[in-house]
Amino acid sequence: MPVEASDFAEKSALYLPKEAHYSYLVNLPEDIKAANIVTENGQQMNSLGEVVNHAMELVEAQSEQLAGVLPKEYTNFADDLLAELLRIFNNNALDDVGGDVIGRIYEYFLSKFAPAVASDDGVFFTPKSLVKMIVNILEPTSGVLVDIACGSGGMFVQSGDFVNSKGMSANKSMTFYGQEKVEYNAQLCLMNMAVHGLTGVIKSGNEANTFYNDAHNLAGCCDYVMANPPFNVDKVKAEAAQNAGRLPFGLPGVNKANEVGNANYLWISYFYAYLNETGRAGFVMASSATDSQGKDKDIRERLIKTGHVDVMISVGNNFFYTKSLPCSLWFFDKGKAENLKDKVLFIDARNYYTVVDRTLNEWSDWQLKNMNAIVWLYRGETDKYQQLIEEYHAVLGKGDFEEILHVQEERIKTLRIETKATVDAAAKKDKKRIQAEFDEKVAEQEEQLTIAKEAVWLYSKFGDGEYQDIPGFCKISNRDEIEEKGWSLTPGAYVGVAPIEDDGVDFHERMDEIHEELLKLQEESNRLMDTISKNLKEMGI
Repeated sequence: MPVEASDFAEKSALYLPKEAHYSYLVNLPEDIKAANIVTENGQQMNSLGEVVNHAMELVEAQSEQLAGVLPKEYTNFADDLLAELLRIFNNNALDDVGGDVIGRIYEYFLSKFAPAVASDDGVFFTPKSLVKMIVNILEPTSGVLVDIACGSGGMFVQSGDFVNSKGMSANKSMTFYGQEKVEYNAQLCLMNMAVHGLTGVIKSGNEANTFYNDAHNLAGCCDYVMANPPFNVDKVKAEAAQNAGRLPFGLPGVNKANEVGNANYLWISYFYAYLNETGRAGFVMASSATDSQGKDKDIRERLIKTGHVDVMISVGNNFFYTKSLPCSLWFFDKGKAENLKDKVLFIDARNYYTVVDRTLNEWSDWQLKNMNAIVWLYRGETDKYQQLIEEYHAVLGKGDFEEILHVQEERIKTLRIETKATVDAAAKKDKKRIQAEFDEKVAEQEEQLTIAKEAVWLYSKFGDGEYQDIPGFCKISNRDEIEEKGWSLTPGAYVGVAPIEDDGVDFHERMDEIHEELLKLQEESNRLMDTISKNLKEMGI
């Protein structure tokens, strides 16, 4: 049977006519005009830009959500440049990226070519690690989800992936609402959702300025709230914000110009106000907000006294593409278990991450799972923790994780020795190929080693599933302790400092060695200076 649009609709996927396929567009002849390519109405197209614009129109015709959203300005490109762009993006590797791929590509281009445009912290896109952490802790399954600073829709995409991974249909069990003041970002959001088979209602422009509008009239109605709002926004009109409501704890500080000088606690109040009686919220916020003073502190105290602050996570530098700044993740839960009502789980993850490159850090999937496991144990969900331990065993094999780690380290050492011996013995023409083959084997083994290290990290702290405070990393604090700390929600104020591990080096012995090395270096330096002086004299200088 031929594949039809209805087959795609059943899978919540977007149907693309043949003329909108990359395979069709990249194989068009160079001379479009001579090829006599026409639209359904018989109108001839004379450039590749016109053909791509037409492809966009065909895609829009398949989705009411995309009507008038897709760009149709490709005649601005020369045909040869546009053809090269089509070839670049016609790449199966993009299918393997997963998550908010549109947002990540756009953010990459912003960071490389428009840093001035991308200078507002968190305005454009939330790093994949942070989105995953928020979704994993909130565990959305069904109901209404709102993101009132939705950008390219990464929260919706990741939530959809989470729900679908549980064997449910995100489109059937979830309802997505978004507000995004920047029109272009809202269009990206709609495209992103369509690509991932999701539908939602996204409002943009002035009516979506969250400080002054509840565009969907959802206050008190949401099962989940997720967001990465712009940090430290100033000059918000206090009276207009007050009239717009959703401020259960009152306005933050107002200056002489009757403006809110820092809108962080406006956002925090909104996220709380949108929740229904059992709703959960997770959002990114500037690190400074966890212990800011003045009216912010008063709002934070009232917020903590509700018993609905659930988890606080400190995040280190270099998680954002466009800014090197720390941040924090806040989580509210109006449906907290009674025994957790006056407690907050603090996690200081500033030193727990994977380095991607010199300017970018992230949490690996296993690190995300490990932090999620701590939240499960705090909530008493030991069965989920046990499932993660079983998942580690499924990947690494049965046995003690420490022993598995040791065996893996020895395996890599042996493989490296074998690599060197084999490459050295190979003919010159074969060395490069053999090295590449062994490099691939080493990479596979190192990936297993990394997983083993994460398994040891988790199991050494929590064993078979009993939560305990880990100095320097996590702590459950009650309301009395939080009050003693001046109502601060900074994890570092509670978790303390990790004990310094004994590295087995005798301090005095090592200092003697260093002193001896310095004397030798100084002696060598003097000898070189004498030689240089002698040479300069011989040259008559």
